[in-house]
Amino acid sequence: MEFVVECDRLTRAFGRRVAVDALTLQIPRGEVFGLIGPDGAGKTTTMRMLTAIMAPSSGSARVLGLDVTRDGEAIKERIGYVSQRFSLYGDLTVGENLEFFADLFQVPPDERPERTERLLAASRMTPFIRRQARDLSGGMKQKLALACALIHTPEVLFLDEPTTGVDPVSRRDFWRILYGLVGDGMTLVVSTPFMDEAVRCHRIALMHLGRMLMCDTPDAIRARHPDEVDLEAAFIRLIRDTESSS
Repeated sequence: MEFVVECDRLTRAFGRRVAVDALTLQIPRGEVFGLIGPDGAGKTTTMRMLTAIMAPSSGSARVLGLDVTRDGEAIKERIGYVSQRFSLYGDLTVGENLEFFADLFQVPPDERPERTERLLAASRMTPFIRRQARDLSGGMKQKLALACALIHTPEVLFLDEPTTGVDPVSRRDFWRILYGLVGDGMTLVVSTPFMDEAVRCHRIALMHLGRMLMCDTPDAIRARHPDEVDLEAAFIRLIRDTESSS
C-alpha cells in the first residue's frame, strides 16, 4: 500500500506546552482521513506541520515521500491547503482570486480557462465570478478557498476545519465536492470538531490534548463502545477512560 502521509512520533511543543505529542500514523492514497477533536486537541498544529508551514520539535513526517523539514517548498507545490479562516483577497473578484493562484502555482495559461470553469461549476459559483470575495457569504468564501486550493490539481488536499461557521446547505455542497475529488484519486486530510463530518471519513484519528487516543474507521470505533448511542458519545467515553487511567 502506498502511503502519501507518514508521521513517526511527530511532536510540536511551545515552551512547556506540548501541542502535538508523538503522533504516529499512515494515510494511504485515495483516503479521506479525519483529525477529530475539540479546540486544543492539536489538529491545526498537526496540519501546519504536515503542510510544511511549521517545523516539528521532534519526530518526523513525510508527505508524498518528501520530508516536511527538508523538502517544504517541494511539498507545497504538490498539495492544497484550506485554512480555518478565509485568507484570500477580499478586494479581488472570485475570478481574479483564481487567476492569482493560477499564477502563483504556474498553471499553464492554456489550461486555466477549463480548470476555472470546472471549479466554478462544481462549487456552483459561476454566477459570482465578478463578485468581490469580501462580499461573499461565509459558505461561498470557503468554496472559493477550496477552488483556489485546487487550481493546480494537487495530489493531497489538507482542510483545517473548513466548514466551521458555514451554513448547512454550504456544508453539504462542500462535502459533495470533496467526495468528487476522492473519486478522481485525490487524498484528503480533514480536521473537524463535528462528529457528523467525522462519519464521512474513511478513517479518523481521535485527538485530545495533543495525543491521538485512537485511529480507526468510525464504525469500528463505535463498535468498541456498543453501549454508547453515537460516535460523539464513544469519543467522550474514550476521553474519560483515558483521563481516569492517567
